[in-house]
Amino acid sequence: MTPRTPPPAARTLLAGLLAGLLAVLLVACSALVAGCAVRVPPAPRITITPASGAVAVAPEAGLVVRAEGGRLTSVLAFAGRDPVPGAFDPAHTVWRSSWTLRPGTQYVVNAVATGSQSVTAQVAARFHTLTPHHELAVASVVPSDGETVGIGMPIVVTFTRPVEDRAAVERALEVRGPAEGAWHWASSTQVVYRPRKWWPTGGEVRVTAHLAGVRAAPGTYGAADRSVAFTVGRAMISSVDARTHQMVVRQDGRVVQRMPISAGMATTREYTTTSGIHLTMDRGNPVRMVSPGRDKGDPGYYDKLIDYAVRISNSGEYVHALDNVWAQGRVNVSHGCVNVGPDQARWFYEHALRGDPVIVTGTTRDLEWNNGWGYWQLSWPRWLAGSALRQDGAETPSTAS
Repeated sequence: MTPRTPPPAARTLLAGLLAGLLAVLLVACSALVAGCAVRVPPAPRITITPASGAVAVAPEAGLVVRAEGGRLTSVLAFAGRDPVPGAFDPAHTVWRSSWTLRPGTQYVVNAVATGSQSVTAQVAARFHTLTPHHELAVASVVPSDGETVGIGMPIVVTFTRPVEDRAAVERALEVRGPAEGAWHWASSTQVVYRPRKWWPTGGEVRVTAHLAGVRAAPGTYGAADRSVAFTVGRAMISSVDARTHQMVVRQDGRVVQRMPISAGMATTREYTTTSGIHLTMDRGNPVRMVSPGRDKGDPGYYDKLIDYAVRISNSGEYVHALDNVWAQGRVNVSHGCVNVGPDQARWFYEHALRGDPVIVTGTTRDLEWNNGWGYWQLSWPRWLAGSALRQDGAETPSTAS
């Protein structure tokens, strides 16, 4: 059969219907596309504190980067050319600098965050910290960097200016080592760290004063960080008994020397050897020793050069060589020092490390906790009482690792 062709009117109606359907489809597709665009999630919002362009920023607040509507995937911050250490929170929505900021320094920060459907945002900031009226610096740290020390060695940090906010400064002091310990303020310019028990032999210890940017007093900020690392040597402990006139030296629990000694004659306080836990502090060969509180010509005056002298307090006490061997092992005739025969004094001088315990018993005068390094005279609770953080009810940041 031959197909029938629709009449012209029908063809016109069919064409109109097709055109209308096409228009409806186009509108529907446009609406669908528009709907998809509306549902695309917004980019995460990143805020950096301090804000970009800020000047004279207070360093103690630190640097904080936050992300809303996403997770931080990268934060790069620089103080001048130095990278700024920091850490994310568990949700990766906040990043904080680990320590305070360096005074008088330009900071540059770049942060990236990622939201749902991998939508990312990136923000950069630049700001400048204030220049303080006064700067606080570390004047000295004991022990020295790279030193091998005895098991009783304290860490003594001395500052160039008095510290008013001791908690803020103590919080910036980090100790990484193999033993529990705590800080104790000896004065407004000096703080001392001591382990709860002797340092383990062979331990590696690093102390870092993250002082840059710490507000120590009104208008006074830490100028720079300071770091020292040291190693704990063998365990050498010397026991001095002023009653039996003997000194026994043990290394790692084994007796290595027995020395006849002569301690202080005890006719006056300054001529009485102190009982307690001393630490070897320094040494000299020779050391000039002058009688305390006496002028030349006075009774009991002396001014001598003494060989193989190892200091154990700040009140003039040494373990040193002397040729009064007739008294050693028999009677106490010294001016407060521990006299030892020349050969054995030389051995002690050559084998002692700073921080080796020298425990004296049998006298009527006790070693004061702040006489030299007499810090082990304090019980652990009394030692903790000297920590500004413990007094505030906060934990010290010093760690055992």
